[in-house]
Amino acid sequence: MNPLFIAYGSLALAIVCEVTGSSLLQKTEQFSKLVPTVAMGLCFVASLFFLSQALKVIPLGVAYAIWGGLGIVLTALISVFVFRFALDAWALVGIGLIVSGVVVMNTLSRSVTH
Repeated sequence: MNPLFIAYGSLALAIVCEVTGSSLLQKTEQFSKLVPTVAMGLCFVASLFFLSQALKVIPLGVAYAIWGGLGIVLTALISVFVFRFALDAWALVGIGLIVSGVVVMNTLSRSVTH
């Protein structure tokens, strides 16, 4: 199997685990609930494991930008649709800039492995 495909698959899993862990953070109630706290910790450990696997092929700066950027966007979307938090216009502008940055990095940058 193509190493680049595996690396980006690992990065996708890292993002999903990070977003799940961040979402569970709300449910831990300041670490007073055992099950969500343990699940959150396992998600963050899994996220870092998968990120480390992605780094075998994808440069650190690129992988971290994608991981962090998409993690922020997806966590914001979960906060809106699951936790019913509202985002104002400036928050949406900021999210748009993050998405734009990830797109530019992946389509135009020579730093990214294509």
